[in-house]
Amino acid sequence: MKRSVWLTLILLLPAAPLRAQSLAGIWQGVETDTGDREGYWPAVLRVQKGKGSGLFGVLYQEVGGQPRTTVTFQVRATPSRTGLRLEHVRKLNETGRSPFSHWCEGSVTFTYDAQQEKLTGRATYQPVGDCDFGAFTLYRIKLKSAAKVAANAASTIRVSGRNVLWFADADLKKPLTAGNSYRITLSKTTTFYLTQGYYPTSQSPVVPITIQVTGAPAPKRAASAPPVLSPAPVRPDTARPDTVRPDTVRRAPAPLLAPTPVVLPTVLFKLGTAELLPESRPALEQLAAELKAHPLLKLRVAGHTDKIGEPQKNLVLSEQRAEAVKAELIKAGVEASRISTIGYGDSRPLYPSPDARNRRVEVSEEKS
Repeated sequence: MKRSVWLTLILLLPAAPLRAQSLAGIWQGVETDTGDREGYWPAVLRVQKGKGSGLFGVLYQEVGGQPRTTVTFQVRATPSRTGLRLEHVRKLNETGRSPFSHWCEGSVTFTYDAQQEKLTGRATYQPVGDCDFGAFTLYRIKLKSAAKVAANAASTIRVSGRNVLWFADADLKKPLTAGNSYRITLSKTTTFYLTQGYYPTSQSPVVPITIQVTGAPAPKRAASAPPVLSPAPVRPDTARPDTVRPDTVRRAPAPLLAPTPVVLPTVLFKLGTAELLPESRPALEQLAAELKAHPLLKLRVAGHTDKIGEPQKNLVLSEQRAEAVKAELIKAGVEASRISTIGYGDSRPLYPSPDARNRRVEVSEEKS
């Protein structure tokens, strides 16, 4: 890859023949070019299982040292005996474009190292301008030790990845350690948030790793400590707004309802579908409780997608996602007549593509 010539690409990744090893996920790394010793292109590849054995997703790249010069491609993949052939579909986004440079088209043949969760490959580009070849190295973070550990026993948590950084929070403000292993004693189920320092970009993922703790004793309340009271949710048939419950020790969650649209950050969907992810349930349960606590309030649910796929299909998908949320609320006991839905497709992204947070729903109070 020449310094002034960048890429559009077709990738080959390993797949089904590798003992059914799934290569879906987020891979981070770099493309280098033996023809341009100073050139390098940090990359993030996000792929998800599609129909049959294929994969699809997006490839994001920056020009090394020029983070404002980027490209994002929609890609799809087909398994082969030794790997996976992933073809670019269309350019989704490009920044910092110059009339004297472009992204090359071609293919990359990757080999997969299951122990390191590493993809290495060599690109061969179509002979347009200075396009010739490039070399890719990508890694993904994956838990390599047991997902369950005994309570209050020293355990070593091991993960794959390159230059891994561990944090206690998703905002990456509480660093814990660095490296592929972390020796720790846990007393309760804990989620760690990991990143890779290997050619990071603005699209580098934060990967949550949850360790289940077994055999943890139930927490004991000190005999002399009075119970902590918090407001109970208002129930139209049993409670008043000022009622308190002496058996509640947790602070009530922040309300989800507001006159202006509010994003439900944990209500997310599988790529290309209206299927809710499991972590969506707590927020929807809270939302249903608030609606039942305010029986005269009506809700508007707006669905959104990322920019993967055709705009018209994304519009339909966003409407289906809004309807999926409505269906869950109806299951929870909210009257259907109180919920309206709308879809905006990929027209209102909150984050640069690719980002799963664009596959979202927003809720707001429906004004009469």
